[in-house]
Formats: sequence, structure tokens, C-alpha cells
Amino acid sequence: MFLAFTKIRLGAMSASKKQSTREIERKFLLKRFPPGLKKFPHDTIVQGYLAVGRGGLQVRLRKKGSVRSLTFKQGTKGAREEREVRLTAEQFDALWPATIGRRLTKVRYDVPWKKHTVEIDIYRGRHRGLVVAEVEFDDLRSCAAFERPDWLGRDVTGKPKYSNVALALKT
Repeated sequence: MFLAFTKIRLGAMSASKKQSTREIERKFLLKRFPPGLKKFPHDTIVQGYLAVGRGGLQVRLRKKGSVRSLTFKQGTKGAREEREVRLTAEQFDALWPATIGRRLTKVRYDVPWKKHTVEIDIYRGRHRGLVVAEVEFDDLRSCAAFERPDWLGRDVTGKPKYSNVALALKT
């Protein structure tokens, strides 16, 4: 048996074509994997946290495929501020040692669902067996109106034990 939740991501652009700095997401447990999971695009992700503070503050490093980034997040529950910048390999490598003890590894599958992409994360290492799926939205209205596929289970949005930062800090 596995424990799972989901994040669905919509585009990060607002109507004015400026990149959104607000992340709106929902997380779900999975009832089962969607059919044909292995055929969907996927990448290994390693991420580590440089800083974690009150109010949902996070400063995270991530390598997804060949893309490296630094992300600042603040806020809790389903909506929060998020800002991301790309890093060179040298910049990433210089900062990565500072994340020791606050890291995780997962494989992310991007599964299309109607107008959305469901991001299913299958964890490795000490979290092997945990499967996470997440969903991001452009606005609160589309978040509330989301009709999930039948393979998604209970909504666990805002439950701290399912957050990546909690998983990275857990020993």
C-alpha cells in the first residue's frame, strides 16, 4: 500500500502576461495510479532547503532534469507567494552543500487531465513508497471549480505532513 497526494498545475501567467507570484494549489491522496503512468513525461527532481521559517517561509534549491532553480515561498495552506529564478550549474553547486539534512528526491510525472496537468511525485530514498500529486491553479475560482479525476482521493491541502519541506526536514 502506498500513501499519495496530488498537485495539479495550470499556467503561471496572468491575463496581463506577467508571471504570477502567487501559487494556488490543492493536494490529494491517490486512490490509484492513473492508467499508463509510465508513458507520461517525467523527470527526477532533487531539492533541498536553504531556509525554513515562520509563516510558511521557504528558500529552496531544485534540480529538475537539467534545469536548476532557487525558489522563495511564503504563506500557508492553498495560496502563497512564490518567486523562482533559474541558476547556472555553478551557482546551484555552490549553494547545494548548505542544504545537507534538508533534502529529498522524487520522480515527477506530468499527467494531463482536461485543461490541467496533474503532477504525480514518487519519492525515493527515506520516503520511498510515498506518492504525491499536486495541482496548481491561476485563481481561486478555478481552484474551487476543479473536477478531479476518479483516481484522486481525499483532499489534504494544507496538511503539514504532506508538504515537501516537512518531508525534507523529517529524519
